[in-house]
Amino acid sequence: MSLRPSNNLNDLMGELEHRMTGEASLSGLHPDLAASIPDADTYVVVLFDGLGIAQLDHPDATVFRESSRGVLHSPFPTTTSVALSTVATGLAPGEHGLVAHLMWLPDLDKVVNTLKWVDLSGRSVSHAYGSVLPRPNLWERLRDHGIEPITVQPAAFQGSPLTRMLYRGARFEPAWDDRDLVEATVQLSGEGKRFIFTYVWQIDFAGHVHGLDSSEFAEAMRYAAGVWQELASRIPPGVALIGIADHGLIEYGDSDKLLVREPRFDSLRFGGDTRGVHLWGSRDLIEDFASLTGGDLIDPATLYQGTLAVPARSRVGDALVMAPKGKVILPPGFDKRLRAYHGGLDPREVEIPLLIG
Repeated sequence: MSLRPSNNLNDLMGELEHRMTGEASLSGLHPDLAASIPDADTYVVVLFDGLGIAQLDHPDATVFRESSRGVLHSPFPTTTSVALSTVATGLAPGEHGLVAHLMWLPDLDKVVNTLKWVDLSGRSVSHAYGSVLPRPNLWERLRDHGIEPITVQPAAFQGSPLTRMLYRGARFEPAWDDRDLVEATVQLSGEGKRFIFTYVWQIDFAGHVHGLDSSEFAEAMRYAAGVWQELASRIPPGVALIGIADHGLIEYGDSDKLLVREPRFDSLRFGGDTRGVHLWGSRDLIEDFASLTGGDLIDPATLYQGTLAVPARSRVGDALVMAPKGKVILPPGFDKRLRAYHGGLDPREVEIPLLIG
């Protein structure tokens, strides 16, 4: 299995940064895929949370299939906060340091949910959120070149810890409802030299909560496809419209969920994700945990692109257990209620589309 395929999500961000500024921290996409991206003064990038390549097979995803120009690869671990940090920096996780959904922060002595910024008991975590990702991030680098970075997001996200972590240096444009999300993106794209990043969450939420065959998931897919179709028809001439995702989704039944509640593992610390669990503690206990779950015991550093930079080195586990095919691992504090999961290396999690409007 290749752990660093070409055309990674960070390569796309490097490609776009180079197009706009003449500079980039990364080399960019393979020329064959890069050729599908038009040159422009303004780019609109729409991220559809949970829209993996596998989700393009859905009956209501026709417009996405027609717009797909190739396959990108989400970074490991294939989860939202990690992928959004890659978008916000143009760096791989081992370089930007956001290395897990449930991430160990030595300075707080806690494992923290990096989407909600709560600990495993659900208590809010106070932190200097804006300092989590390195400086300068992508938005700050664009500003230095006279390009205005704007993110269009649901208004409820304004001022949240995740927003403060990800969008330092970007203008936050709140969308008050689904309609306003489209209107704001269209209007903002027609003014000046800009990089606009719009976030659409419905597919991921419906998949997690209701499952991939549910009517709720179909409704979410129709909504997202409608957003894409309307943006493609209304974005001004000369503005490039690009669609991406952060990861794909895989559904699991209750029998696929490996709940680990044995008291002998209480001395271990758990982090990461259900598809790839970070562990700290006794090597013998870690090996027993891997044996019990049937997972693969791996040195975490081998799964992250490039060298683990400071502070990433201090945030990964002593070891990492990858869940067996078709299973998720659920230590204490991990969410057992969901229908669909992601976070591993299955192509259905890793492969995401490059859409061109």
